Amino acid sequence: MRIGLVCPYSLSLPGGVQGQVLGLAHALRSRGHDVRVLGPCDGPPPDAGVTPLGDSLPTAANGSMAPIAPDPAAQLRTIRALRDERFDIVNLHEPLAPGVTQTALLFKSQPLVGTFHAAGESAGYRWLNPIVRWLAAKLDLRCAVSADAREMARTAVGGEYELLFNGVDLDAYEGAPVEKTVNPTVLFLGRHEPRKGLSVLLEAMGELPAEVRLWVAGDGPETSELRRRVAGDVRIEWLGRLSEQEKINRLRSATVFCAPSLRGESFGVVLLEAMAARTAVVATSLPGYANVARADLDAVLVAPGNAHELATALRRVLHEPDLRQGLTESGGARAESFSMAQLAERYEGLYEQVLGRR
Repeated sequence: MRIGLVCPYSLSLPGGVQGQVLGLAHALRSRGHDVRVLGPCDGPPPDAGVTPLGDSLPTAANGSMAPIAPDPAAQLRTIRALRDERFDIVNLHEPLAPGVTQTALLFKSQPLVGTFHAAGESAGYRWLNPIVRWLAAKLDLRCAVSADAREMARTAVGGEYELLFNGVDLDAYEGAPVEKTVNPTVLFLGRHEPRKGLSVLLEAMGELPAEVRLWVAGDGPETSELRRRVAGDVRIEWLGRLSEQEKINRLRSATVFCAPSLRGESFGVVLLEAMAARTAVVATSLPGYANVARADLDAVLVAPGNAHELATALRRVLHEPDLRQGLTESGGARAESFSMAQLAERYEGLYEQVLGRR
């Protein structure tokens, strides 16, 4: 099949949806399909199989800033690319996000599959409900990456949804063993914004022993304020944005990965990545995380926003080798059941069903 994957968010910036689209494209190519990814790019495309549609514009969405491309030039490039590429089928990720995926719906010329990622609430869905319902009706098949994402989409636009997990590229985490750090080390990965809970983790660090180190990757609107708040703590290292390989190396060498998010997580891909890296996980008990990591089997889960409870959980996992080993063994097996290869096989079957019906 000749498959088009369309992402509304900048593919040259880190993000969960972007990572899933690029990973799915790679896995589908491994299965013999001709796959092209279309999306905004702020800089060089991340690989040769990407068609850039223009620069992005950060836009507030779901408690975060989404790098979308709503400008007319990007929409014209989208229409032209979809016309020229002559895909057999097109998979729109976040199909109702403003910008290029909405344009692909509006000017539909191929069978369309829509994958819904977001969970929580969307002001845009409420304000523009008749319009987004009309656009959603153009989809030949609807998918959702979690029960929460399915519920949000059903509430907003109705319809039925195939429930698909997100995937992790297990091959990327194989290779020569990586030595764990000498000092017990906690790793945080994510955008520095309130819903990710980094401020709670920094508060929890005040209750952890002097030998514990914290790696903080990523950046965002809270970076300057949070760095100022803990400026005297030499145990905290601010890494900035990481490349994909740097992220994998840090995941594999940290003692514990911590995801202290407060809300708005529909699926814990980053937890899967940590488990695939054979690193113990401490996270909050959000539904999107609990669906991926089973409490006290694959991860220690704590109440969101409770710095003391988070510090207690981190102290246990950092200083109890048997607990940490049990989490990594169970988590590694759990990650294998969410492989990107299996996800690509499921999408392949759904694409064939859509084409068969037409």
